[in-house]
Amino acid sequence: MSELHDRFRAAMAGAETIFWRPQSSPAEMFRDLAAHAEEHGTEWDRYGERGPVAELEGRVAELLGKPAAVMFPSGVMAQQATLRAWCDRSGSRRVALPDLSHLLLYEQDGPRRVMGLELEPLTHGRETPTKEALDKVGGRLGAAMVELPLRDAGCLLPTWDELVELSGAARERGVPLHADGARIWESVPHWDKTLAEAADLFDSIYVSLYKGLGGSSGALVACPEDLAGELRSWRQRMGGTLFSMTTAAVGGLIGLDQHLTRFGEYRQWAIDVAAELNAKGIRTFPEVPHIATFLAYAEGTVDEVNERVVAFTEQRGVVPCGLWQSAEVPGWVVTELTCYDTAVDKDPAEVAGLVADALAIVLP
Repeated sequence: MSELHDRFRAAMAGAETIFWRPQSSPAEMFRDLAAHAEEHGTEWDRYGERGPVAELEGRVAELLGKPAAVMFPSGVMAQQATLRAWCDRSGSRRVALPDLSHLLLYEQDGPRRVMGLELEPLTHGRETPTKEALDKVGGRLGAAMVELPLRDAGCLLPTWDELVELSGAARERGVPLHADGARIWESVPHWDKTLAEAADLFDSIYVSLYKGLGGSSGALVACPEDLAGELRSWRQRMGGTLFSMTTAAVGGLIGLDQHLTRFGEYRQWAIDVAAELNAKGIRTFPEVPHIATFLAYAEGTVDEVNERVVAFTEQRGVVPCGLWQSAEVPGWVVTELTCYDTAVDKDPAEVAGLVADALAIVLP
């Protein structure tokens, strides 16, 4: 598979058309950062104080309607620190969260081994969080967490009413409710709510600077002022108070300027292209995407589908989709599609047709 990946990367580098979200080169990103810094007279932060870090923290706190926000070098560090801080206050290390949560699947048992947290399932699989789900988790909880959207379930979101009921139940029970809002920027159009309205349902919320916003790295937690002080202490304990976070902060500011008002447009294009894909026998989940990222399913094996996609990209100079992997159902493959700037000025029917052409070997 490594040879196929190498061929695909080389074909993408030489492609004239990429419908989904291409990665910019380091040189392109550095030029954008330098231009923004020059235009705004940016100065260095020092250990997360002043400069663009302070500017970004203030802007994100205001957008989310929270008293404060704290920048971290990574979301992994941000969320583990936040949950530990809430648990210390609550007097319990038990945290209820989805069994598909990033914390359980991708952090090498860090929440337990580093932070001493005891993780309990709040939801299972493609299940959205509800008041009833929280009620089923008995005993004393230090915190509860939801992931909005649930990435490994196809970027699935609960309904607004479900979130409101869950928030009320957590507050009535005295359980701090934290949101993994890495893609909250992209989620609010689904509910037709503002960022502040969504964040108001949670005691704290983590946001990403590169998922959706296109920055190089970095994350923030928006929260009460007193918790922010605790998070700064945890950031330093965990080695996250870097000498400078200016580069990531400037990337975040650029991302807010360029993308924040466009996520509704991205989502609508995703809905339109998903409808066209389904009409051509390529199944999507959700059938109607909740945000600009969703899953696509097709019949076939990984080897034959990926060989077809790579060959198509090499021959046509068009990247119709990413590579595919085995789906839950034998004989089917799945890939994730993400729709941003490079997609929305294209005809959804044309794009779906090219994806179908690339997969023609396995479609009826």
